[in-house]
Amino acid sequence: MAASSELNVDTPFLQVDLDILEGNIARISDFAKSSGLVLRPHAKTHKCLEIGKLQLASGAVGLTLATVGEAEVFADGGFDDIFIAYPVWPSEQRAARLATLNERIRLSVGVDSIETAKLLGKAVPGLRVLVEVDSGHHRSGCAPEQAGAVATVAAKAGLEVAGVFTFPGHSYLPGAASAAAESEAAALQVASDLLAKAGIEAPIRSGGSTPSWSSTDSSVLSEFRPGVYVFNDAQQIELGNCSFKEVSLTVSATVVSRHGREIILDSGSKTLGADRAAWASGYGRILGSPEARITALSEHHATVEIPAGELPELGSRIQVVPNHVCNTVNLAESLFVARGGIVQDVWAVAARGRNS
Repeated sequence: MAASSELNVDTPFLQVDLDILEGNIARISDFAKSSGLVLRPHAKTHKCLEIGKLQLASGAVGLTLATVGEAEVFADGGFDDIFIAYPVWPSEQRAARLATLNERIRLSVGVDSIETAKLLGKAVPGLRVLVEVDSGHHRSGCAPEQAGAVATVAAKAGLEVAGVFTFPGHSYLPGAASAAAESEAAALQVASDLLAKAGIEAPIRSGGSTPSWSSTDSSVLSEFRPGVYVFNDAQQIELGNCSFKEVSLTVSATVVSRHGREIILDSGSKTLGADRAAWASGYGRILGSPEARITALSEHHATVEIPAGELPELGSRIQVVPNHVCNTVNLAESLFVARGGIVQDVWAVAARGRNS
């Protein structure tokens, strides 16, 4: 079982292995370059200016974000090409914020309905938009067959229609990555063809997710937007998308109690987040102990079942791999960044909590 480097910091805290982080960034960047894809990674995973800069330095053209608030933070940090991959509803206050951002940076946002397109056109004339289509995740996004109608209304409303996008979230199921990538490509092709038929030149076809990145159809997609890959997490391990050696972010936790084959850590749901997919084997994994599982969470306790012979001492520090790293990062203020087990820096989670 791997021990965390002994920092003069009380647990729990988030630690990033810089060598693994850089390797993860390079792997996806190399794939994008070799596949002829534009890389626009989703920074809602890390919310960290320093990591965004590493991604741009490795070849990303810009960043994807989830909210106007996140975009404001990154714009303040010097990032000038941002796509908010979300069907932004232009309330009066949010429209004003969008208009201000649009004057400062190259901004794009998602739209998936005629009603939103009309309002956005009135609120922020000239705003660059991509039409979101549902490729099988069944969350937001219009049907691919409706993309032409939405794009036509958006263009008439004075918006710049730049393309179509989707999120293949149905790749987050065991064995589903390849099929999700196929349905993603099919949906984007239908939508793109309908925009062309409507006389709208909008070349961007954007998609991608971390589970399905290696199956991305670059003959259809022009851009992809994975996010979790920078850190990876227990979900990615259990989906077979990475190994423990490719996990760059862990939660350093202390063993505060133990009995039988169970230990209690000081990293509960207020540190790890409480996500657990129906297919997940627990609430997180333990670095260096592949068979260990977090079997229960409360706010400040994590119950871990440990294999015989691996029971750590009280006061030991161990490294937890969270199930869903995006939630874990959003609960933290800082990332302790280490190379070779020696902390190099502390990076702020700059866009933490910027949910509006």
